[in-house]
Amino acid sequence: MCGITGTLWTTRDKNISPLVLRSMTSVISHRGPDDAGGYHSDLESRSFLFADENQWSDFTPNSETGAALGHRRLSIIDLGTGHQPLSNEDGTVWIVFNGEIYNYQELRTELVRQGHQFKTESDTEVIVHLYEEQGAACVEHLRGMFAFAIWDERRQRLFLARDRMGQKPLFYREEPGRLSFASELKSLLQLPGASREVDPHAIDLFLAYQYVPHPWSILKGYQKLPPAHRAIYEQGQLTVERYWTPPYQHPELRTDLNFQSPQEWSKVLRQTLTESVRIRMRSDVPLGAFLSGGIDSTIIAGLMQSMSERPVHTFSIGFPVKQFDETSYAREAAAMLGTEHHEYVVEPEALEMLPRLAWHYDEPFADSSAIPTMYLSQVTRQEVTVSLSGDGGDELFAGYDRYRAVALSQWFDRLPGFLRKMMTASIWQKLPASVEQKSFRRRVKRFLAGLAVPPERRYLKWVGIFDTERRLEMYTTEFREQIQNFDADQFLLDAYQLCPDRDFVTRTTATDVLSYLPCDILTKVDIASMAHSLECRSPFLDHHVAELAAVMPLELKMHKGRGKQILVDTFADLLPESIQTRKKMGFGVPLNHWFRHELKPLLYDVLLDQRAIDRQIFDRKAVEQLINEHQNQQWDHSARLWSLLVLEMWFRTFMDPASIPDHFPEAALV
Repeated sequence: MCGITGTLWTTRDKNISPLVLRSMTSVISHRGPDDAGGYHSDLESRSFLFADENQWSDFTPNSETGAALGHRRLSIIDLGTGHQPLSNEDGTVWIVFNGEIYNYQELRTELVRQGHQFKTESDTEVIVHLYEEQGAACVEHLRGMFAFAIWDERRQRLFLARDRMGQKPLFYREEPGRLSFASELKSLLQLPGASREVDPHAIDLFLAYQYVPHPWSILKGYQKLPPAHRAIYEQGQLTVERYWTPPYQHPELRTDLNFQSPQEWSKVLRQTLTESVRIRMRSDVPLGAFLSGGIDSTIIAGLMQSMSERPVHTFSIGFPVKQFDETSYAREAAAMLGTEHHEYVVEPEALEMLPRLAWHYDEPFADSSAIPTMYLSQVTRQEVTVSLSGDGGDELFAGYDRYRAVALSQWFDRLPGFLRKMMTASIWQKLPASVEQKSFRRRVKRFLAGLAVPPERRYLKWVGIFDTERRLEMYTTEFREQIQNFDADQFLLDAYQLCPDRDFVTRTTATDVLSYLPCDILTKVDIASMAHSLECRSPFLDHHVAELAAVMPLELKMHKGRGKQILVDTFADLLPESIQTRKKMGFGVPLNHWFRHELKPLLYDVLLDQRAIDRQIFDRKAVEQLINEHQNQQWDHSARLWSLLVLEMWFRTFMDPASIPDHFPEAALV
């Protein structure tokens, strides 16, 4: 695990000094505390360590075209010789790499047979030689999580790539005469004169989804390379293309994954996921697993334990509020599997956490489960350097409760028109309902409200934070004019086009794989884990597992409205009975309670502060109404209020003159 950054310039005035490269690299030092290195095409030695800055005090740029690469390393594989930037034999191809290539040993054997000479034992060097053999197609042979940049000196080409599922991030900025890239946006902001103009469309997207989806960035002129995409910058031209798509559409074409019976599907699922876990246990440093007590993490921990001679270290985190605490299930799973379990109870300090979240996530990010994920990463890193997780199981195997609502809505769409009209009548929304967002009556009202719109937009209405109507009510007139004719829903609608011919539940899971999974879940885990220099590996996200899930019939995943049925059937020997049948809890925090108690003053002090109002984004009366409705228990607006709070804290961290948070609140461990 690492942090990467760099730039390619095609005009002399866009050349950057080693001092600038050092700043770009240092600001992401948390991603790689073990080592730091750089490459600059204008320096005689090319590759160098970031040592005394006086050595570059007289630096003069002299090349019309060239490149600079920076790297921060968290050492996992080849601790002794895996220093980056790293080159091929003659120093004409250089790479900075973030991630893990799990099939690197197999690839290395073939490359040695083809005559390539290796100077390290690292997976990074495999990519360099594979690029020499395959060019841009090299990425198609990699099995792992990655974001990397290759500088091809002979062709004067910069090649960028991101893994299929989107586990590792990659931002970039294209401007006349230069393309720059980095693992985190804050690195690009170290460039002299870096623009910090907020994109109003990105704010609209953030309030719709609780994240800024790819390829957008919160700032104009900056973009994210989408998952499963590669880019080539050559002769001043940038070309971006997709290199892999999960095979949801026309699954019959995957004859290698066309099985006839549930038993055959279970057999190949067990084999594929077991192999995925096995290759993710390759490590030269201590390794463990997150264990929430849910189906996915228990399966991963169980497979690890079955392949380990010693008890696997497992980690769970709990909260004093019972409805958010899963530790009893994690404890039961650990006892059954025989792991060495580490359990912590924390009292999250949201007030102290907010500035740190804003700093690490670079963009507004309102998934409140980032808070416990940060704490879990903190306590896990005290024992191990690598942790396996169960991320991806819900999206790939229809595990979320909302998929049941999607299935039910298909029944509604087949009803006669007069019945549909009756069920979507506005009168139902006027009936009283519990203030608790997850209460049965409120869920029914939310379900009925969504039925009036087309299925794809209906899904966003269910899972989104602010729907279109509520966002427009919140905005000032001036801000509405900036985003007129922009449809934030289109990001989700485009994802739905991946498999237009499958059943709508499968289409919805595929949409989540392309959108919610990389933009929310994987962003959350990457940033939280790397903030504590912890590597997180996700066996469910192996593209072999993802491809198998994509072609699998829905009836194997969902049975009588319950998701992940094939996971339970296939891995029943690893799952305690209570976990097989328990309802999904989620990894949340008590926002509803906080905003009526501990964080109540913060809502007024921050959201209604003149600084926030002067941004001319939100109408003061609309914000005040939102707060008052929540305080008076007329509605649970906690997710919406958290989004507004996160957005304002981001402004204060990156746009206003403010100091960078210098600490992370330590968990109060019990």
